[in-house]
Amino acid sequence: MTLLLTVWPIFALICAGFALARAGFPDPGFWPAAERLNYVLLFPALLASSLADAPLDDPAILRVGGAAVGTILLAAVAARGLRALRPAPPARYGPLLQGAIRFNTYLGLAVTGSLLGPQGVARAAVLLAVAVPLVNVLSVLALTGSDARRGPAALLRPIVTNPLILGCAAGIALALTGVGLPFGTGRFLDLVAQASLPLGLFCVGAALRPRALRAEIGTLAAICALRLLAMPALAVAVTAAFGLGRDEALLVVIFAAIPTATTAYVLTQQLGGDGRLMAGIVTAQTLASAATIPLVLALL
Repeated sequence: MTLLLTVWPIFALICAGFALARAGFPDPGFWPAAERLNYVLLFPALLASSLADAPLDDPAILRVGGAAVGTILLAAVAARGLRALRPAPPARYGPLLQGAIRFNTYLGLAVTGSLLGPQGVARAAVLLAVAVPLVNVLSVLALTGSDARRGPAALLRPIVTNPLILGCAAGIALALTGVGLPFGTGRFLDLVAQASLPLGLFCVGAALRPRALRAEIGTLAAICALRLLAMPALAVAVTAAFGLGRDEALLVVIFAAIPTATTAYVLTQQLGGDGRLMAGIVTAQTLASAATIPLVLALL
């Protein structure tokens, strides 16, 4: 019950965002602009400020990143094996892979902050610093079919221009050099970052597309089960292998138990993937996760 009471306000914000967007408030053009503002400025500020003071020399922090990478890579290898059994073109395989390995960073940090506090958010920023580039590389490769003719620039461009990766890089640089955030810039970034998670959760709700659930019910149910149930179970096994403590293991499980990222739809559209399937996956997983996240965290 305590876990449910901790998590439900997060999903209440998502529901509020959905209701506001469907009511046309404040304006249909507001939500894409708000999501872009959060993605480009507010959320990178949160990552940078969290990482600037993170204890990167803590071996447990490094094992968290290793466990997250191990979980993602094992899932990607398993997905590749399933594709060998049931071939799918890149336009379809890309959304399916993203539905398995990507995660909604806004929701992940909101749950982490509720359960583990500011220290958990700092550790989560380290996880994101290694996991975000990895899932982006794997997603681009899946959507493009690993086509070498596109050149390395087509693969690297979404990585080196990703605001989340740039925010992580800035925070890590500040932490490693010991410069910190002088002249009140830390307080400035904190104020900017405070707006990130509530706005991000509103935007998650605004991005839901219930109409996309009408097609391919079986496929959506299967990818929901893989992402929301199988991935957390895999994360538990990997964190045990890495010898993580309770809080560090819980952090990795949280990011394995949350739904895929809404930005996966944007990437799918840009690279010619099946946007309708991706929209259905995002919507189905986000709705189902309201029930599975409390259940999975309570059990595991």
